[in-house]
Amino acid sequence: MDMSNPVSTVVQTLEGPVLAVLARTTAPLTGRRIHQLAGAGSERGTRNVLHRLAAAGLVDATTVGPSVQYTLNREHVAANAVLELTSLRPRLFDRFRDAIDAWAIKPEHASIFGSTARGDGDLDSDIDLLLVHGFDDPPQAWRDQLGDLSDQAHRWSGNYLQIYEITVDGLLNHLEAGESIVDDWKRDAVHIHGPQIRALINRLTHKESA
Repeated sequence: MDMSNPVSTVVQTLEGPVLAVLARTTAPLTGRRIHQLAGAGSERGTRNVLHRLAAAGLVDATTVGPSVQYTLNREHVAANAVLELTSLRPRLFDRFRDAIDAWAIKPEHASIFGSTARGDGDLDSDIDLLLVHGFDDPPQAWRDQLGDLSDQAHRWSGNYLQIYEITVDGLLNHLEAGESIVDDWKRDAVHIHGPQIRALINRLTHKESA
């Protein structure tokens, strides 16, 4: 799945980015603004797409002075399908939450980081998953869970799962060493399980200084 444009999984044409823009807001937008936010195609192409969608009734077009403003017609029978397609990334995060919450052996913390978290990955991007646990030597049951999740993640998205597995002490070592990846986690991580990454880091650093 293209994490920067998940709707392209189903809609490969310019309609995909245009509908993604309209699905994110209820505010009226001009064709020029939609083109800027879509980041795809030409402005003329965007306007042609908007005219087609308006003709189908999926988009409302309202003339305001010299311009035409567009909104998604959320009463249209196809609107729910559009909204579902444009929420694929949050739905993927929910799949991870449900899976890890059901584990027999749970981590101290789990979050997705990197391009999937930021929403700027592509079809070839891995899904980066941070797992913090307290095992020096994880049991086989833990390893089996990771293998199952890797298989599930690929089935859910078509992307491969890259697991960054670290112990609580290892996280402390990262903090003490000033590893830049910790800043990435604090800035971009999408929470999946356990305490938020910032809360976990604060707890560990306060415990260490006590």
